Amino acid sequence: MKPFGYLRATSVEEALRAAADEPGARFLGGGTNLVDLMKLGVEAPRLLIDVTRLPLDRVEALPDGGLRIGALVRNSDLAAAAAVRDRYPVLSQALLAGASGQLRNIATTGGNLLQRTRCLYFQDISKPCNKREPGTGCPAREGAHRDLAVLGHSEHCVATQPSDMAVALAALDAEVQLQGPDGERTVPVTDFHRLPGDRPERDTVIRPGELLTAVRLPPPVPGARSRYRKARDRASFAFALVSVAAVLEVHDGAVRRAALAFGGLAHRPWRARAAEEVLHGAPATEDTFARAADAELTAARPLRDNGFKVALARNLTVGVLAGLAAPPDDR
Repeated sequence: MKPFGYLRATSVEEALRAAADEPGARFLGGGTNLVDLMKLGVEAPRLLIDVTRLPLDRVEALPDGGLRIGALVRNSDLAAAAAVRDRYPVLSQALLAGASGQLRNIATTGGNLLQRTRCLYFQDISKPCNKREPGTGCPAREGAHRDLAVLGHSEHCVATQPSDMAVALAALDAEVQLQGPDGERTVPVTDFHRLPGDRPERDTVIRPGELLTAVRLPPPVPGARSRYRKARDRASFAFALVSVAAVLEVHDGAVRRAALAFGGLAHRPWRARAAEEVLHGAPATEDTFARAADAELTAARPLRDNGFKVALARNLTVGVLAGLAAPPDDR
């Protein structure tokens, strides 16, 4: 048993002060990832700062037509919120595709974004892992990597970011709001998670002592449709081999606007900018959708056992976009 301290914060300011006083502290929300990692010995915080009593559990409409989601909003509550179901269906679908109902009732918006990788080597402290102990190596490259990255990986790490929600937020151009010792700042979700490079131990751009307080969604695009689809090894309670979040607006048979993000392919939700360039202004046809997917996936560098992910991502992308572009009677 490794001892640790516990503090239930009554304000954001108290939580930040406690984190500043104890560099080994961790903020505790739902705990569905952090507590698991503590049990495995991967995480050993000196202090847990319980933030679940802070006033960060509301979904609020913004004056510009967007939405502000508090970091402590539970995944199940967010998926069920009328404003999310009606105006951002891709986000509700992504949340419902993740974990089990019991976990969604506990897991928070902030914790979902901050969850660590599910790589077997990262979770096993008897094995080397650059993400857990920098400089020890990445055995996944030659070992069990079927579920791991084909885009944006490095010789130091081939892990993937496991959040379904984060993929939808990337396609929606969401922003993360942070508060820390230097004040408040906002980071686009697409820049919040890092590629591994030579610092795979850093999952995100969050700074020491910063607390994720909210996620902000811009107003939905009028006339656009959105969808999230996830391919996995079993029908439920499994992480994505590949997932696709798409927002598509079609006018007179041509793509007016497209936003596309992949999950299960990289160390962060992968915003498919090259695919979006192909889609913009092009005919809304399956041929166009296939060319767009190919334009993005040409950068893939699969390892020995995960090349199937490239074809899976291509087929999933074409299917999702074709479904969004179909006339109402064909959907």
